[in-house]
Amino acid sequence: MSGMSTPPPFGPREFQLVLLRRMADHQPDLVDDARRALEASTAEMREANRRWQAMTRARGSRGPLSRYRSVLGPPETTVHRRIGDLECEAHLWPVPLWPELRFEVLAAARGGAVWNDWLVRAPGAAPPALRTVDDLAPWSCTVDEAARAFTPATPMEGSAPTRWQLSLTLPNGEQRVAEFCWGLLQRLR
Repeated sequence: MSGMSTPPPFGPREFQLVLLRRMADHQPDLVDDARRALEASTAEMREANRRWQAMTRARGSRGPLSRYRSVLGPPETTVHRRIGDLECEAHLWPVPLWPELRFEVLAAARGGAVWNDWLVRAPGAAPPALRTVDDLAPWSCTVDEAARAFTPATPMEGSAPTRWQLSLTLPNGEQRVAEFCWGLLQRLR
């Protein structure tokens, strides 16, 4: 058929647009800057998200770990981890928009079921100095970093599958809720 074009392959650039699409609800200005850095339009970001959702919901689709491998290629690093009595594999991929971060997929050591998928600090990268509420700027830290810096921290349910919340205790004793998308801080309430 003439006039029909094949969409470009879905790769790391498109995956980053998917991450940004969810973050746009919280930080539209930061997302616009990042989208421009990827030389992508708003329409391309929406289309990447539509294609990702179609891949995740397709009947007979690949499992999540296989999907990540097909989109992002082989992981940069795979590390065996033990969390309590559970054993898993942490698969890490670089994310060019955030060179100091990695996209981490935690999968069961047997069977490969995905338990979690989010952004984490790259191995060997220095974590941010988080001492005051002012240090909790959008995109400044990951869930784990905020939880370690402002204890006690209590995980809370997020508003969507890719969102998390933490109730944090600030140095002055004040309780605040930090909202994260794909593991990256978006805002403090």
